[in-house]
Amino acid sequence: MIRLGAIADDLTGATDLAITLTAAGFRSAVVVGHEAVTTELGEQADAVVVALKSRTSPVDQAVSASLAALDALQRIGAERFYFKYCSTFDSTPEGNIGPVTEALLDALDEDATVVCPSFPANGRTVYQGHLFVGSQPLDESPMRHHPLTPMTDSNLVRLMAAQTRATVGLVPLQEVHRGSSALREVLMSRARDGVRHLVVDAVTDDDLRTVAEAAGHLKLLTGGSGLAQGLDGPRARAQEPITVRDRRRVVLSGSASSMTQTQVRHGLEEGDGVQLDPSALRADLAGCVGGIVARALAGPATPFVVYATAAPSDVRNLDDAPLIEEALGAIAHDLVDRGVDSLVVAGGETSGAVVSALDITDLRLGPTLSPGVAWARAARRSGDDVMVVLKSGNFGGADLFTTAWDGVA
Repeated sequence: MIRLGAIADDLTGATDLAITLTAAGFRSAVVVGHEAVTTELGEQADAVVVALKSRTSPVDQAVSASLAALDALQRIGAERFYFKYCSTFDSTPEGNIGPVTEALLDALDEDATVVCPSFPANGRTVYQGHLFVGSQPLDESPMRHHPLTPMTDSNLVRLMAAQTRATVGLVPLQEVHRGSSALREVLMSRARDGVRHLVVDAVTDDDLRTVAEAAGHLKLLTGGSGLAQGLDGPRARAQEPITVRDRRRVVLSGSASSMTQTQVRHGLEEGDGVQLDPSALRADLAGCVGGIVARALAGPATPFVVYATAAPSDVRNLDDAPLIEEALGAIAHDLVDRGVDSLVVAGGETSGAVVSALDITDLRLGPTLSPGVAWARAARRSGDDVMVVLKSGNFGGADLFTTAWDGVA
């Protein structure tokens, strides 16, 4: 019976949250779009995460898609909800985190919620309302140069206030350290005073567990996936068994994040690969796809990395992004049709393109590789399964593209 309905603003964020919920004792499922939410799914899962592609879409479209997801989750019985966004608060001054949160609160007739992107396991912490990436304030980290959502301020109160008309306030770390009961009184008091968006400090996993317990009265939680570790699922984790039959190790990477670029370079050192050339794709997309698939299938078992960027200098024209996504989706489709049963995919937009190309309906989480990264059994509309890792650009260790198959192949 469904206990929690979640809405994620991109696909890798959805899998990231489902990983944490599974570890917290929820039978978790990820579906792509609100149309895939079914009554049967609600009966099978304790938590259903709807993956959207709304992080960088126009505000009205992001709000509309999120409300449609909320309605679908309510129809299958969900009574508590979670809006999951990136732990680096990826957004623009217009949205979409603020407008979507506001719309969800209005639809649920709720007064307030917490804003808590902290994810200490991956180096994201919030102190005095400022978001840190490792030891760097957000606006001094590589996220300052993100091509789609450059983060030029680390102050979450200011960032959130720019995106919403409602009052935004800070709940500092000393209030969190007073314990969950005292913190709940603070949250309730601030809400009575008209503060609708409560930015809560958290620098450790224990802080997040305190926040989650204190926020137990709230119908809506918002944040990164870290906050979900403080939720109590109804059963012990039952890990989905994942077995990779084919020994071919193919990575599809469209992310321009600094960590993914490091992973690409490491993968190329250990194996082989090819960089996508937008001009060649424009001239002959089908021919390029066919050639890359042939090379991937002809190679040895070492990783074969198909990538867009391996260094900051590779990021040139953002207008090429849809073409690169289309190419990576087509490559994934042809590889799976020719017998490849496992793929590692890097980047939220790339993951969305691959899931669309493979016509995947839902994902069941399996072995965790690192915080926020796991294998998943992806069900295709055709009835076949494919094993995938859908990785947020910033997540995973430097050797992920070479070690992801260890223990499952």
